[in-house]
Amino acid sequence: MTFSGVFTALITPFNKDGTVDESALRSLVDRQIDAGIAGVVPMGTTGESPTLDPEEHIHVIELVVDQTDGRVPVIAGTGSNSTAEAIEMTRYAAEIGVDASLQVAPYYNKPTQEGLYRHFAAIAEAVDLPMVIYNIPSRTGKNIENETTLRLAKLSHVRAVKEASGDLRQMMDLISAKPESLAVLSGDDNLAFALCALGGVGVISVASNLVPSMVIEMIDAALRNDLVEARRRHYELLPLFEALFYETNPIPVKYALARRGLIEESYRLPMCPMSKANKARLDAVLDVYKGLGA
Repeated sequence: MTFSGVFTALITPFNKDGTVDESALRSLVDRQIDAGIAGVVPMGTTGESPTLDPEEHIHVIELVVDQTDGRVPVIAGTGSNSTAEAIEMTRYAAEIGVDASLQVAPYYNKPTQEGLYRHFAAIAEAVDLPMVIYNIPSRTGKNIENETTLRLAKLSHVRAVKEASGDLRQMMDLISAKPESLAVLSGDDNLAFALCALGGVGVISVASNLVPSMVIEMIDAALRNDLVEARRRHYELLPLFEALFYETNPIPVKYALARRGLIEESYRLPMCPMSKANKARLDAVLDVYKGLGA
């Protein structure tokens, strides 16, 4: 598969009783495909993966693979802070028929750079499946340094990195030193334009859950080197990018989708509904995008 364009980090819709809303999930997948998305990414952070048990986790991936029916690639989040568990989950996902796995840096246990390398290398060796490494130190407590990423890029299954370090200097240095075989994708909507202008090739997006066509238009413009248009669209979307992080992701985007009647406003603890004050702030932003999908 080609790791380029806009991939949506899918939310996981829940019914009011907290069970997975399978019908809403299927509808969300179709909505993404109809918009022209490059691929979908179930069971990442945006999908509230830490609150689903392993059986539910795999079932959500199965549902997404079934609903896409080969129309777009599926990159399944199967990472863990246990290497053995990540290997097991990735094997299951490969059997289901996903196109690639998303592997987050091990969280909480804060391995060394050597430990990070061995973790990802062990998964790559154990499962014959393309891999996207996910660097998000604000969540995991540990940055994957470029030296480690470049070591991993020598492994045939390591095909892309989702960069959410927030450090443009790190991203620039990685892009300038990486082999052609490694794609660099933004993990932050608000930095996606900048990263593409610097040589990145796309984004794994939260905002595209809500406004897929608008995010696609921004990234497509950047990738065809129409930076004036891409910049215009970036600034058009920037208030929304920022508003979707008024509280911890995916709380705001799920509220926004529920506001449109696409899902129930339902979370699993420790995720909980937005405060009334932040809902009012987000409502004011969403009203600006009425008619544009939000």
